[in-house]
Amino acid sequence: MDDSSTSGTALVDETAAAIRARIMSGEIPIGAQLRQAELAKTLGVSRTPVREALRQLQTGGLIEVVPNRGAVVRVPAPWEVREAYEVRAELEGLACERAVRRLTRDSLAELRATNELLRPGDAPPNPASHAANDRFHTLIHQIAGNERLAKVIKEINEAFPRNVSALVLQEHPRHRDDNFAEHERILAALAADDAETARREMLAHVLSAGEQLARWYERRSATVFKG
Repeated sequence: MDDSSTSGTALVDETAAAIRARIMSGEIPIGAQLRQAELAKTLGVSRTPVREALRQLQTGGLIEVVPNRGAVVRVPAPWEVREAYEVRAELEGLACERAVRRLTRDSLAELRATNELLRPGDAPPNPASHAANDRFHTLIHQIAGNERLAKVIKEINEAFPRNVSALVLQEHPRHRDDNFAEHERILAALAADDAETARREMLAHVLSAGEQLARWYERRSATVFKG
């Protein structure tokens, strides 16, 4: 492969990553049309890498091509969310179990400090609290010390726009209360060196989050899915 081919592939990958980041953050919302000319102008590239990047994202399931509309950000079916989160729950449970054996005083303190940013209060959730929620889970993946495990969990997470999970918590105060309390129970199990309970609490936590997310999509989808 020559240098021009290599640089072209790298540009397509960079373009796809930039579009994916905008979708994941909600800057480009679900259902939105992806116009090649606008994306090329925004990203400062030609239409060719944008076109190839959209094909890459379509293959990954993040976007789809709709007749008379072209490429749009795909709205996941609720059953897809439930299936993905069933797998994610098992993997995150394993990460939590592994983390018990590798937890240090400092890492436990960081987990607690991160979860404190999620403590329910009078103010609505903000970007910092949304980031803290993701950070709580990421810290556990890092403590678990298995890069492949962390990579697979990340791939599942990136199948769905992360801003939607934030919207679920923002729109339902009870879910925010439950989210914080579930994290606290996970922390208690980690601090007690109770791997079995840590795994069970994380499993239940992720399954609950997946069900909330699936119901959010059900309420906003024009099609009735069963799952």
